[in-house]
Amino acid sequence: MNKICVGFAICGSFCTIPENIKQMKYLIEKNYEVIPIMSKNAYSTDTRFGKAKDIVSNIENICNKKIITKLTEAEPIGPKKMTDIMIISPCTGNTLSKLSMAITDGVVTLAAKSHLRRKKPLLISLATNDALGASAQNIGKMLNLKNIYFVPFSQDDPKNKPNSLVAHFDLILPSLKLAILGEQIQPVFQ
Repeated sequence: MNKICVGFAICGSFCTIPENIKQMKYLIEKNYEVIPIMSKNAYSTDTRFGKAKDIVSNIENICNKKIITKLTEAEPIGPKKMTDIMIISPCTGNTLSKLSMAITDGVVTLAAKSHLRRKKPLLISLATNDALGASAQNIGKMLNLKNIYFVPFSQDDPKNKPNSLVAHFDLILPSLKLAILGEQIQPVFQ
């Protein structure tokens, strides 16, 4: 039996990237194949959470693959049947907005579009300070689309960041297992 191949796309919620790398490693330990994908900002921006080159090197070592960072590398994902499921984690409000409007001007959104062409599941793992603000409509829209699933999420700091939502990254694997079967893990808002 072949391994399930997971496209794992990382966007620029920089404070959550270390936790997502941990989840990426966990998937590999559980015998999933992982194809890493990174947005331009996540791939190239140094932050207080780490140097981009160190993060890139770590991910490429964990996955034993080069990170997909170009549109020309992302476009063949669907036609070449490269992934069984794709996760965007962290998925920023910007990326969520683009997905909800079918805008594919970046590597992550194009990878998702290419993957979805095969009617395969896309798992969204939110990390955005605007989820309960202007981005709330995009969450609602995406929850109602076929082949789109969410990792459960909750407010991470209701007092200081009342519009912020962050996925429970430790629920990526159970969410992924159900999404492959065409089911949304419940409850979504925890």
